[in-house]
Amino acid sequence: MQPDILCIGSILWDIIGRSAASMRLGSDVPGRITRLPGGVAMNIAMTLARFGLRPAILTAIGRDAEGDELMAACARMGLVVDHAYRSDDLPTDRYMAIEGANGLISAIADAHSLEAAGDKILRPLANGTLGSEARPWTGLIALDGNLTEALLSEIATSPLFAAADLRLAPASPGKAERLLPLLRHPKATLYVNLEEANLLARAQAATAAEAAEALLARGAGRVLVTDGGRPCAEGRAGFGVITGAPPHVMVARVTGAGDTFMAAHIVAERAGADRAAALAQALAAAATYVSGEIGT
Repeated sequence: MQPDILCIGSILWDIIGRSAASMRLGSDVPGRITRLPGGVAMNIAMTLARFGLRPAILTAIGRDAEGDELMAACARMGLVVDHAYRSDDLPTDRYMAIEGANGLISAIADAHSLEAAGDKILRPLANGTLGSEARPWTGLIALDGNLTEALLSEIATSPLFAAADLRLAPASPGKAERLLPLLRHPKATLYVNLEEANLLARAQAATAAEAAEALLARGAGRVLVTDGGRPCAEGRAGFGVITGAPPHVMVARVTGAGDTFMAAHIVAERAGADRAAALAQALAAAATYVSGEIGT
């Protein structure tokens, strides 16, 4: 059975320390530490699975104990793991973050194995398993910015991706500019926060709507820009920009909120929602996510 969507990018272990206290540099406070499957592509895939879709993951996972655990966890959640690249000499990647009541304090993403694996993770799209140059994948692809800039540049012009509905997510502001080669891809939709949008657009927009306009002016075909608890924007070339306000909630966690927003938006559109309705559903899903209990 073919998957409903391909999620390409980082699948790793999230090690998250959360505290209900506000924190600053050098803070030492009580809280909870969790280890859960994570990574941009993973967070998107998990949300898609919760909404009833069947996502397949294309990533690099080590042939180590942590990799075996991660593969098993993915399978239990209904993700198709058959096409993941398993490396004998690369360890399973990790992400570590500290969150307080005042948001994300700091984070380190160790996605070196994914970067080292390079285009090996894309083999199923070329060898006929999921597609080939003659018959490329025509469905949805969620692609994250943890891939190297060189590989993302290849993808931008690759016939393997020419027919796909591409949904792009930076892994972080520090990696946002890796997506520049894909900015003008005719079938790409870009999901970014305000900081990432300004980096890609070379702008200093103060609002999501202004940032969406700036990205469209730079040649993007379609963009969604979030800004925390402030209004979000969706822009399409030739159709202008619309905005939506996220529900007011108590924030208990932030890591993965943008990925949840993206996945919920994809699901809403796949079900036939129009622009405004899809944006509203995505904002509601992200609000529900960030208001979840600490430690979940």
